[in-house]
Amino acid sequence: MNALAIQIEGIGVWSPQLAGFHALQDLLAGEMPATGAARPPASALSPIERRRAPQSVLVAIEAASQAVAMSGRAASSLACVFASAYGDQVTTDYMCSVLARTPTELSPTRFHNSVHNAAAGYWTIAADCHAPSSATCAGSASFGAGLLEAAVLACADNRPVLLVCSDDVGVGPLGELIGGTQVFGCALVLSPGKDAGHRLRLALTASAPRHPPLPTECLAWMHDNASAAALPLLAMLATGRGDCVLAASEQLGLHVQREM
Repeated sequence: MNALAIQIEGIGVWSPQLAGFHALQDLLAGEMPATGAARPPASALSPIERRRAPQSVLVAIEAASQAVAMSGRAASSLACVFASAYGDQVTTDYMCSVLARTPTELSPTRFHNSVHNAAAGYWTIAADCHAPSSATCAGSASFGAGLLEAAVLACADNRPVLLVCSDDVGVGPLGELIGGTQVFGCALVLSPGKDAGHRLRLALTASAPRHPPLPTECLAWMHDNASAAALPLLAMLATGRGDCVLAASEQLGLHVQREM
């Protein structure tokens, strides 16, 4: 694959420990970051939708809203790629438990929220977006795989693309297997790299994932949430320096470098 050149127009980050990208910048600068609320605001959704949406969707919507607001783009015009390693684990655990014990009591709303593209559906409806959308999953490589898909789409179609990657905490037997204990979501609005700004060069490599030194908090999040694999790239964007290799599959990495 030839190298892809993209530029980052908007960035969103949300976790209970980080209210947004500026909070991450503060953390990397050694300052006290602004923490998120107990529940993501997700103000792009109507009050009714916010009440029925699970936390996994609210995290994705909040990160997407931040990135789109920073970009200045119209959300309705953006193609989007939603990535998640495990989807909504809370709903998956509920579905498995109810189906095993009392299947006739299954909630239609909870079933509606169980599909892997639930966040993409909520977003496109709220944003009145008719542009292409997709939902992808690649386990611990989900962020890298989603970034590659979004970058290829942006360069092939010469259009801006919204990438969102988020994962919730693990619960039940699945949570015991995965071990995720943190909530984390992030989003990027990216476009073909033609102008000045946060320009990146992406190339596939056989190298193992690597990243520059990160605060202990970031390393903990990367250990406890698959979507936090985005933190090396987010740190590059926050500090304006460094490069990293993100997992894009079990065999391939995605080498990300800044272009000046």
